[in-house]
Amino acid sequence: MRAPARTLRNTAEIELWPAWLLRARASADARAIARAHTVLRRKRDGRFLAAVGEHSVQALVPRLAREPGLEQALDALEGPARRGPDAPPQPLPLQRLHARLQALGVDAEAYQARTGPCPVAEPEWLAYAGRDRFGRPLWLHPQAARAWAALRRAAAADGVALDAISGYRSHDYQLGIFERKLARGQELARILTVNAAPGYSEHHDGRALDIGTPGEPPAEESFERAAAFAWLQARAAEFGFRMSYPRDNPHGIVHEPWHWYCTTGL
Repeated sequence: MRAPARTLRNTAEIELWPAWLLRARASADARAIARAHTVLRRKRDGRFLAAVGEHSVQALVPRLAREPGLEQALDALEGPARRGPDAPPQPLPLQRLHARLQALGVDAEAYQARTGPCPVAEPEWLAYAGRDRFGRPLWLHPQAARAWAALRRAAAADGVALDAISGYRSHDYQLGIFERKLARGQELARILTVNAAPGYSEHHDGRALDIGTPGEPPAEESFERAAAFAWLQARAAEFGFRMSYPRDNPHGIVHEPWHWYCTTGL
């Protein structure tokens, strides 16, 4: 029996998910996914596009052949096996980044000059790192996934429980955060103090983790008063993690004691 796939293969428009991790609301989609090993998922809205089995590709949307990025997604079905399982993921080309920023009203050059970081490319594949606090699959760069597992084991040995709030986010996902906040009437300048602009978040390359601990609300400044945060300050560097946004950081992002970045392998 084939072992369940534990990688998310990635293209500019479409993600290739292991079917065993997904549940569909529509019964017809659920039957197709149950028979598949991979599901093509549109990045911009999360729509399931096709279920891929051993010998067939079953469309889950009308006019699948016209779907942008379909050819690249089907070509990616071989995934990381092309260069061997130990080969690190390569970065995807930065596509449509300036168009996304212009649509939001963000001047890319001015934003980068003000905040410092360069655009962050998404990796061509990510490793399954268990589930986050909310039961969602957690995807990370493979080096970050190994470091996160080691970090959690060490914390548990010291009596400290750590859980993941969020890991990898695509450029499209980050864009959706901005669009939803703007639709609720929030000002762009205010959003940019809390969220990096699409294409500039450390979450894009799968090395950033929002970390929490049971009993503490997710992504709140109160986390810095928790024993888990004190443990991270003392021990996280041993496993390659650094806190990205301390107080008065040069990036213009509010203090985020929950946001940690894995530098292992860089």
